[in-house]
Amino acid sequence: MAYRTDAFGGKKPESWADFWDTKTFKGSRSMCNPDADLPELEFALLADGVPMDKLYPLDVDRAFKVLTRLRPDIKKFWDSGPLPGVLLSRQEVTMSTVWHGRLADLLKQGVPVAAQLGGARRQFQGFGIAKGAAHVDAAYQLMDYSLRSDVQARLAEAYPTNPSSPVAYAKLTDEVRDTLAGAPQYYDKGFDADLDWWIKHEAAVTKRWLEWARG
Repeated sequence: MAYRTDAFGGKKPESWADFWDTKTFKGSRSMCNPDADLPELEFALLADGVPMDKLYPLDVDRAFKVLTRLRPDIKKFWDSGPLPGVLLSRQEVTMSTVWHGRLADLLKQGVPVAAQLGGARRQFQGFGIAKGAAHVDAAYQLMDYSLRSDVQARLAEAYPTNPSSPVAYAKLTDEVRDTLAGAPQYYDKGFDADLDWWIKHEAAVTKRWLEWARG
């Protein structure tokens, strides 16, 4: 969750329930379109009181009921990584879901925004080699190089993305480490997306989301 620090008279949102609380934390919201990311059902369930360790399997019906409560206050469903930052910087919304790394440029530009990491959803990416690839050995060499802890650390220094190697965090300064949402000091604040659940249900949930968003 990203929010404008100048929007709430000094109050700071501390949970997804606050994201849904448009009386205390006034202003429009933005959430993602499935063209950009997985539908954000987990955030709705957390806002409704479901504990992080009890999210899966997701109660899809309950999540959509909670989303419907916020629907009138959602100004835009973002479909690209930069769009939440644009909406926040233009003050079109006061809070938005966001890919955490996208906040770095806004902060450098002096935009008064901050992240609230409670209930953050962590997702994982991986390498794959296409069947029949012509240069399999070179692909493995690239993987081996990319996953080295020193390389992962340098990547985090260049862009605030979370290293795949836990050892990489020890190679970072406190200043850099503190900007990473997946850093050890923040880890208990968030949860890991259950990719097995999403692989089985993403198509059906996305279809339902599109119908819901159209109203």
